[in-house]
Amino acid sequence: FLSSRESNPGVYCFGRAWGFNTPQGRERTMSFLQPQRGLVPALLLAASLAMPGDAPAPDLSLPDMDGGPQSLSQYRGKIVVLNFWATWCEPCRDEMPMLVEAQKLYAERGLAVIGASLDDAGTQSKIAPFIRKRKINFPIWVGATPEDLRKFGLGEALPATAFLDRDGRIVARVLGQLRWRDLTERIEWLLGNQQGEPPQPLVNNLGH
Repeated sequence: FLSSRESNPGVYCFGRAWGFNTPQGRERTMSFLQPQRGLVPALLLAASLAMPGDAPAPDLSLPDMDGGPQSLSQYRGKIVVLNFWATWCEPCRDEMPMLVEAQKLYAERGLAVIGASLDDAGTQSKIAPFIRKRKINFPIWVGATPEDLRKFGLGEALPATAFLDRDGRIVARVLGQLRWRDLTERIEWLLGNQQGEPPQPLVNNLGH
């Protein structure tokens, strides 16, 4: 169920999502496995539930690909899809075309997709080729950390996505790989198409 990534022994794979074993989190991560391995997704989910659904998002500040400072507070007034990812994360690669397509479809209606990369110094050189190959059409920020994931109530696994309303409040989160329906239902709701029941504020796709 859980295996280490040979090229980065500090990263673990929870099903189809990658979990972090940081220096501070190593003992905690391994303790998740005792005594029942099946507790890993459940505990990540429980951790994410600690943040209220209407809580204002932390003001994430990271450099962009050119080294310029960027901040989430700059995007007040827009609907934001904040996706945490890394070049070495297979489910992150799989969901990127959906994010590109969402940016194409909804940008004129006030959507901003932002990709926050958790690549460290050893893999940041792969980000620019990754962007070119996949024709990514939204801002990529670099230098995100597992602590940033936790601040947004997203547990400790990649990929992970937070949805913010125009007032900068976190209104929905998806743990693990996005599905097209996960993405579009929440965007449409935030853009005002609010017919029927609201989308679930938390989707747990870890291990799916």
